[in-house]
Amino acid sequence: MYSYSQFDKDFIAERNKQFRAQVERRIDGSLTETEFKPLRLMNGLYLQLHAYMLRVAIPYGTLRSAQMRQLAMIAEKFDKGYGHFTTRQNIQFNWPKLRDVPDILDALAEVEMHAIQTSGNCVRNVTSDHFAGAAADEIEDPRPTAELLRQWSTDHPEFAFLGRKFKIAVVGSETDRAVTKSHDIGLRMVRGANGEAGYEVIVGGGLGRTPMVGKVIRDFLPAEDLLPYVESILQVYNRLGRRDNKYKARIKITVHENGLDVIRDEVEKAFVLQRQAFGGYDQELYASIKEAFAPPAFIDAPLDAFYAAQNADASFRSFVDTNLAEHKNPDYAIVTISTKAHGKTPGDATAEQMRVMADLAETYGHDELRISHEQNVILPHVHKSHLPEIYARLREAGLATANIGLISDIIACPGMDYCALATARSIPVAQQIATRFDELKLEHDIGALKIKISGCINACGHHHVGHIGILGLDRAGVENYQITLGGDHTETAAIGERAGPGFAYDEIVPAIERLIYGYLDLRSSADETFLETYRRLGAAPFKAVLYPAEQIAAE
Repeated sequence: MYSYSQFDKDFIAERNKQFRAQVERRIDGSLTETEFKPLRLMNGLYLQLHAYMLRVAIPYGTLRSAQMRQLAMIAEKFDKGYGHFTTRQNIQFNWPKLRDVPDILDALAEVEMHAIQTSGNCVRNVTSDHFAGAAADEIEDPRPTAELLRQWSTDHPEFAFLGRKFKIAVVGSETDRAVTKSHDIGLRMVRGANGEAGYEVIVGGGLGRTPMVGKVIRDFLPAEDLLPYVESILQVYNRLGRRDNKYKARIKITVHENGLDVIRDEVEKAFVLQRQAFGGYDQELYASIKEAFAPPAFIDAPLDAFYAAQNADASFRSFVDTNLAEHKNPDYAIVTISTKAHGKTPGDATAEQMRVMADLAETYGHDELRISHEQNVILPHVHKSHLPEIYARLREAGLATANIGLISDIIACPGMDYCALATARSIPVAQQIATRFDELKLEHDIGALKIKISGCINACGHHHVGHIGILGLDRAGVENYQITLGGDHTETAAIGERAGPGFAYDEIVPAIERLIYGYLDLRSSADETFLETYRRLGAAPFKAVLYPAEQIAAE
């Protein structure tokens, strides 16, 4: 993992000192809220529906145990005892007092963390595969690339005031676990003709009110050309992007209006100059960064206890079957810790739960934790012999729910419970769906299914790319929930199709229940997933079960 240089420490300290003075001026009335707004946003501080919210960057989702413990301390001392993990691998504190925010930022700096560029029209937190460095299918660990991009983009003078926010994601394998095709720039590691590692470059993806799947602008970009090429894309976007309408200011609109061929030609022209300007320094920096991401010292130990526990404990076996992923070392496993216990708020973790996860990472996980875009927490390197002890600790902490990838593993934005932009509630809908299907004891029979919920058109809950997406809207002062079907956030990305008329708040869970029972009847076998069934049959049979004939006639 990357550790701060003295320059980094001095930079953060100076930024925090400046913001402390700005907060003092806001409190004494020297700054109005209008004057204060751009200053606080530069430091990750939002004004939400009920209080300020601080969004803290977790670069490419990677944490040390000491950092997780510090987040727990902040939650306990300065908030209401919990934090909320987001789809951009950040953590949000929803109830800080303004006067305490400078102290929170100083506490973050103590463990090499900050809240810079978690807001504003700049390059946001660079995200990556939450299994990076551990996944059996990856070409290379993509996190050094993400760190290179983070250092390059932080406080970049040319890209600090773009037309709109700009998001980059990086993956190191063919399997897309970072939603790269829904980003302004997506980077996927691939092999060149001679076996060398490089990148497939995708531009123009995004969700929100105009969802689009990103387009490949370069099939193969040599690794050494990454920064000059990405900078060229940003320069072209900064020059051609719309600034007359913030809803049309994202690069996806720039690509759509100008055409991919035009954008590619402009980027390639800029790239000729940028490649010369970088002069190889970026590769020296990249080489030094890579050294910090060396694999941990894996241990050798017998696996007898692991196999015995599987045979003796059905609940542990269910956890193993559902929450573990294949590690590049066959004696290890990647453990996903669900923050989606049935009826709980997706993405929330209490201070005590954060400490438990930190302790497990330190004791059993080579001191590494990851946050996923699906709002769960990962121990990326766990020897299988330690899994029984880990499971026991997780169970005590309420963190052993065996539901990863199932219907209750729901992505949900904060919605109208917190967000000033939201037009409907998200959290209660997610809670009710999870609780209902737990009551029915169906979720393991249903199998792999991604439900994603957004409380407004901004799509922070990624509803467009959910197998089942739910969008909450305001219809004449009443919450109304639209359903989309067939979305996909992976390497086979697709935008979901709107199923039909929306549902009232008290109708949405029964509608999802009808949809799921319909799927169970429609699938060709117990192994055919919801998405596979949808792609095989199309939308018509799903709409038929979702909307009874009398409702369609009434519409």
